[in-house]
Amino acid sequence: MSWYKRVMNLLRPERLSRELDREIAFHVAERADELMAAGMSEAQALREARRRFGNVVLQKERTREVDVVRWLESVLADVRYALRALRASPGFALVAVLSLGLGIGANTAIFSLIDAVLLRSLPVERPEELVKLTMGEPGNDVFTNPQWEQVRDRQDVFSGVFAFSGESWDLATGGAARRIRGEWVSGGFFPTLGVRPALGRLLGPRDDVRGCPAVAVLGHGFWEREYGGDPGAVGRTVSLDGHPFEVVGVAEPAFFGVEVGRAVDVYAPLCAEAIVRGKDSFLDRRSTWFLQLIGRPRPGVSLAQARTRLAAMAPAVFSATVPADWKPGTQREYLKRTLSAEPAGQGVSPLRPRYRHALAVLMVVVGLVLLNACANVANLLLARATARRRELAVRLAIGAGRGRLARQLLTESLLLSLLGAAVGVAFARWGSALLVRLLSTRADAVWLDLSIDGRVLGFTIAVATLTGLLFGLAPAWRSARVDPQAAMRASARSVAEGHSRLTLVKALVAGQVALSLVLVVGAALLLGSFRNLATLDPGFRRTGILLVGVDLKEPGIADARALALLRGVLDRVRALPGVRAASASRVTPVGPARWNDIIHVDGYTPSSTNDALVWMNSATPGFFATMGTRLLAGRDFTDHDAPGAPRVAIINRALATKFFGASSPLGRRFRTDSNEAWLEVVGVVEDAKYVTLREQPSPTAYVPLSQEDHQGAWFSLELRTDGPPAALARSVENAVAEVVPAASLDFTTMSDQLAASIRPERLLAVLSGFFGALGLLLAVIGLYGTTAYSVTRRRSEIGIRIALGAMRTRVVRMVMREVGVMVAAGMILGALLALAATRLVASFLFGVAPGDPATFALAALVLGLVAGAAGALPAWRAARLDPMAALREE
Repeated sequence: MSWYKRVMNLLRPERLSRELDREIAFHVAERADELMAAGMSEAQALREARRRFGNVVLQKERTREVDVVRWLESVLADVRYALRALRASPGFALVAVLSLGLGIGANTAIFSLIDAVLLRSLPVERPEELVKLTMGEPGNDVFTNPQWEQVRDRQDVFSGVFAFSGESWDLATGGAARRIRGEWVSGGFFPTLGVRPALGRLLGPRDDVRGCPAVAVLGHGFWEREYGGDPGAVGRTVSLDGHPFEVVGVAEPAFFGVEVGRAVDVYAPLCAEAIVRGKDSFLDRRSTWFLQLIGRPRPGVSLAQARTRLAAMAPAVFSATVPADWKPGTQREYLKRTLSAEPAGQGVSPLRPRYRHALAVLMVVVGLVLLNACANVANLLLARATARRRELAVRLAIGAGRGRLARQLLTESLLLSLLGAAVGVAFARWGSALLVRLLSTRADAVWLDLSIDGRVLGFTIAVATLTGLLFGLAPAWRSARVDPQAAMRASARSVAEGHSRLTLVKALVAGQVALSLVLVVGAALLLGSFRNLATLDPGFRRTGILLVGVDLKEPGIADARALALLRGVLDRVRALPGVRAASASRVTPVGPARWNDIIHVDGYTPSSTNDALVWMNSATPGFFATMGTRLLAGRDFTDHDAPGAPRVAIINRALATKFFGASSPLGRRFRTDSNEAWLEVVGVVEDAKYVTLREQPSPTAYVPLSQEDHQGAWFSLELRTDGPPAALARSVENAVAEVVPAASLDFTTMSDQLAASIRPERLLAVLSGFFGALGLLLAVIGLYGTTAYSVTRRRSEIGIRIALGAMRTRVVRMVMREVGVMVAAGMILGALLALAATRLVASFLFGVAPGDPATFALAALVLGLVAGAAGALPAWRAARLDPMAALREE
């Protein structure tokens, strides 16, 4: 008989029983007919046929063993019995399933994020074949367009290779920007990846030639949001930074691009970059790095062979792309570069280096939460086993084996775990979406594919199974050892068995306390670090500053016109009600833009090239007053620092100390690599954060924005306001439109920009605080349950003590002493574990040491107070016990 038929028979027991009854009746009738033919009467024949057939029930069971998968039937019977047992104890089932659901759900949510960011392959053809080109080192993977064109034209390694660059385009034609996520792609992008169109056509090699027309492909999600899924979108135009691009197709639904964490809305050919940027195009610039390269090696070419061929090709590529304006020494260093390749089946992502460690830490945290939940459920099962001693004893007495009994109890544990996993999956779906929102900001939304794939499903099933075994083994083993004779006596209590079980329960509670202390210490450290970062003085005002990115939409604009428009914009916004001060700069603190340069100071000899590297910024008069950065010496910029006036600079304290020592830097001079003209230092300001809030003070030089060599069409406005900064956005938009109607504006606030810079710290602080509180709650439940269970077992003893004259306060002390022993043991173990575990979060800490005594003491105090409160209620109930009622029970 086939396995399929056996399983189907198992799933249809009533039908199988009816078929067996018919078959048995047929055999009996056949035999009876034979006997009647031999001369017996009908009644005698039927009786003799049944006798010869034998026990009908036994024959049916033997036949069933052939017709069904016996072991599977036994398992299903265990499951049905477990369901009935759980329905009989709904309170226990609810607490256990919710505890496990939170623990398993937290693990699944974090693993879903790990899977989406680190493990999942791109939704393209044969993603495992893809490789990313680098300049010899894994992190050095950004190229110029001239380099890309040389690689494209010289390579013989790849069957397909492409370049791409992320971009942010504005759909609006002026005023507040409507930003979408775009991507410049070369002609080989879609063919190499094997992506198919959902509508129209995709970009190909014919779209990737200099002077190409402005065409675009829409991402599927953007097409549905912006065009309502209208097929008529193909052939229409989409405005990208004010330039119309014809829509030629829509990408397939599953494809989001090659950058994990970023769903692309619009793809445009790389050659069309010149249409948008005009004279400021990057296509011919030899020192503007903005492209990443991915290829698919030819069949039979291994990664090692690809690396060898790329290295052989590198000298020709770099010789043909040497930046002509670089100094000879820097050009020689440039020519030493090489080419290599790294696997790229999972795509590329800036999220990975930033969040890899944080996700690993969170995985450890949720693992501790799950262990805490397991200990809690194990305690519940041990307490429930005590209440079921009679039931288990009866089953043993009527012939059930101890192994069979243990299997039944393990089945109940696994069923609880699987029910918890079902709850956990629902929790994980909500939780993982919440985590993505924590990773996102208004200006930088993170998109991740959080669908449950085979890897996440397998992880959840594995965790649920392991969890069920972890918390179910000890109770099953203990329960299967019950003494039937002792359990059957109505009032008998096995003192040794009860003491042994209570010892195990107390050990589990001490373990819960230890795990909770680790979680609370970690949460306290991370919350303290986040608070330090969120409240430190960055050298400028954190609040009350509106930042406005202004793009004049005039590529190649003349310097004089750019300055005139800038002054006109500043005059308008300074006159707005609610604006206390306004300025403009090229770089805003702790923002996305950076600018550095090498400076040369008379009398200072750098130890290396990087030793003379400083941060740079250009600003208008009033910048430091607007930002709240104190002027320590000298003067601010003035309107006299005009394009034709002597070049001046203001430096921060760190630069003054490093390059000028103890002497006054005022009146001293320096020059930069990018400009041979000398700059006179006219002021010194306090240090301010430039890239991150964590950084130590770095040398920074400020120059007048009006004295920059090339003004460009973009700058940032800083507005110090009387009220909420965001409330002025509409007024600022109208004021700028009076001067430059086509200008594109991006609004944010200084506080939002700073908050975005500490997203990993915020994520860890919020989640560690939540999971620390959850671990504390589970420990309190376990401690309360164990103490209550201990008091229940000792009711007779406590009743006798009270009857003999024991003070009720002494009873309270006795119970609380037991609580204190469990908590103290757990805290000692937890402190040791926490000292080791805090090394995992050391890199995330700021202003607090991993072994900070105050944090450990605070965590222990909180845990002690909560544990005391959990033990106080059972102790109070024990003290109010009626001794006569307790003795009557005995």
